[in-house]
Amino acid sequence: MLHRALSEHFPGDWRCQALNISGLCETWRAEGPQGARLFIKTLPQARAAVLDAEADGLRALAAARALRVPAVAGVFLHEGTAVLALEWLDLKPLGDVGGAAFGAALHTAEAPARYGWSRGNWLGATPQDNAWSAGDGLADWLGFLATRRLRPLAQGLDAALVDAVERLISRLPALFDDGHVPRPSLIHGDLWSGNWGALADGTPVVFDPAVSVSDAEAELAMMELFGAPPPAFWPAYRAAAPLHGGYVRRRPVYQLVHLLNHARLFGGGYARQALAVAQRLIQ
Repeated sequence: MLHRALSEHFPGDWRCQALNISGLCETWRAEGPQGARLFIKTLPQARAAVLDAEADGLRALAAARALRVPAVAGVFLHEGTAVLALEWLDLKPLGDVGGAAFGAALHTAEAPARYGWSRGNWLGATPQDNAWSAGDGLADWLGFLATRRLRPLAQGLDAALVDAVERLISRLPALFDDGHVPRPSLIHGDLWSGNWGALADGTPVVFDPAVSVSDAEAELAMMELFGAPPPAFWPAYRAAAPLHGGYVRRRPVYQLVHLLNHARLFGGGYARQALAVAQRLIQ
């Protein structure tokens, strides 16, 4: 079926090899005429908006010209299946050369002077509301963080966790009392070690985004939660965009966002970890 879909949208005959058919979506390697290759994601047609949003995020990151991303070759429907076709890139682990380039480029693109995005998207399988804030002041960011991230992700989880998150929301201003007002930054949004790599020459590549305009610190906190960039990343990042001294205090708040998401998706230990983090923050 998939090879027929590709042949209808791209010249020639295509062969498809399954890479992963047991996760949140199915992924495939497609080979076409004259050595052409594509990376393919598929979902049931009812979830086509997930792939549309991913394509939108990749195009936004590509337009920003700060980081390399796989080009979007097409997004289409075929016989009840949504298909996202991306440029195939041969990737290797991100080493020190790529790590330094990664740090120098991340969060350097210009962004609108408010928080949010032009559409909702998905953090894994979780819908993410990105309705724009009114402005770019601290109150705007704290409102966005509370109403677009923390509270929706906690909703429906254990009552003790919901209560801890609500108490944390009321105390958020104290974590920003050091003068840090987030500069709206275009962030990847789901930047853990499984969503970055490097080309053969070391050029860093990111993929599978959940983009928004947010506090850059939120991205850095995620990068430190699930895996970590190469050591060369940090001095290069600080040279391009110096970190505010209060980042270490705020890091657990931003990591809590992703722990709450994992608690929703996977339950178990993530819910306990999220509760422990929230309780430490409100002590």
